[in-house]
Amino acid sequence: MRRFMVLLLVVVLGVTAFGSVTAQDEKVLVVGLSEDYDSLDPSRAYEPGGSLIHHSVYDTLVTFPSDSVSEILPNLAANWDISDDGLVYTFYLRDDVTFSNGDPLSAEDVVFSFNRMKNLKDNPSFLADTIASVEAADDLTFVMTLVQPDPAILAKLIFDAFSIVNAEQVMAQGGSAEENAAEVDTAEAWFLNNSAGTGPYMVQSYDPTVQTVLVKNPNYWGDEVYFDRVIVLNLPETSTQKLMLEAGDIDIAMDVIADQLPSFESNPAIEVFSAQSETLIFLLCNQDPEIGGPMSNPLVQKALRYTVNYEELRFLSGEGADNPAAMVPIGFAGAMDPSEGLDQDLDMARGLLAEADYADGFEIDLEYPDFNYIGTEFGIVAQKVQADLAQVGITARLVPQEFQVSLDAYRNGEQGFSLWLWNPDYRDTLGYVEFLPGGVVGNRANWTDDNADQEILDLRDTVKVEVDAAVRNELFREIQLYEMESGPFVPLFQPGVHFAYKADLQGFAYNGQWRVDLTKLSY
Repeated sequence: MRRFMVLLLVVVLGVTAFGSVTAQDEKVLVVGLSEDYDSLDPSRAYEPGGSLIHHSVYDTLVTFPSDSVSEILPNLAANWDISDDGLVYTFYLRDDVTFSNGDPLSAEDVVFSFNRMKNLKDNPSFLADTIASVEAADDLTFVMTLVQPDPAILAKLIFDAFSIVNAEQVMAQGGSAEENAAEVDTAEAWFLNNSAGTGPYMVQSYDPTVQTVLVKNPNYWGDEVYFDRVIVLNLPETSTQKLMLEAGDIDIAMDVIADQLPSFESNPAIEVFSAQSETLIFLLCNQDPEIGGPMSNPLVQKALRYTVNYEELRFLSGEGADNPAAMVPIGFAGAMDPSEGLDQDLDMARGLLAEADYADGFEIDLEYPDFNYIGTEFGIVAQKVQADLAQVGITARLVPQEFQVSLDAYRNGEQGFSLWLWNPDYRDTLGYVEFLPGGVVGNRANWTDDNADQEILDLRDTVKVEVDAAVRNELFREIQLYEMESGPFVPLFQPGVHFAYKADLQGFAYNGQWRVDLTKLSY
């Protein structure tokens, strides 16, 4: 803790001194954020907080409006065609785009970026699973062929991992897009303090767990941004973000908790924004008995869904929070109405535990990352879950963990019973197939084709290729009804998302993909 406070003091003093000396020359934006990323290599991008950085530094072929995910807009691609069978997408690139080093954008850069992301076989690589091949038809024409129709593909292409990088520059730093990229690519270290994008900012420096600094891109092809420099400070304590915003040391607090809202709202120098997030907070039960122990038992998993008090959990997150009926969040096409979800029924839970031969309960570790995400304190949520489980005889020993340690264990399927979150990689309901057997999150619970019911496997395979929206919504309803009865997950709530910022800051707008578009802000 002492080292953190010293670093924080150095950073704060550095920002203040820097700003006072050069205020007439530079416009500086300072953001307080609970950092959840440890790499600035866009082809490896996966953590939600990193989107704030990647969206400022890189561009994708298509994008969303700054303040919504309501439609897909042209970006580096001026327009595109889709073949009648839905398998071939032809993108026509803008002819006025340059990278930050001045090199012109070409279709070969797009080919390199897509192949590198896929062949690195890192966390986001599964998003390219439906892409069979990519090629440059000419300097400004990029062709992508799919293995099967993918109604979510354009939404996927907006995700940070599909950012377009300067192929020549990245290869000069050890980057590779070949099939063995996972073994030979060495560019990630370079990306920590450099960038190779077409966005309005460039990475100047990244000091993990301390700060990330961006500077204006002199060769940006679009409208010039207002701020010359953006400093994103890692401030994991929400109380620290609050104090620094009130003192004027930061411009935006990204992780406001519900209890802080009245204080902020009564301060005329501060504006508050609240909304329902698309983040899903959930419990994971490992399907492998050697890891999950009693939590691998389907009857115990069902009992948990009747044990938690959903309304009280929702209350912890304050304004904008709600309880999804199953593992498809509210706001996505095909999501069930929250009123159709389960309510706490302790008698039902006790009966299911007795049927599973745990009438007297049991003890289990509840692992979780000890951090704050968009105002949700995981330690507080874990304590509430612990209290609920105690009512049916389950003793949950709380095991808070450093974020990256917990994240690695979660991703490797090593946690028997844990509290986690899922922020959608792309804004389409197909992203929630990842909670089914063989999906990214399904694998983290060791829920595989081998130990899953044929019913859910058939639903999964059918919905992946269904292009009729009405039929797809009905399939997702069947999936959610199944999840309410079976499966290793317990959906808890969708938290409200709360931001506080200086009242004279203009252009603030929330977007679920990147949270806040720093490139649109000004004073």
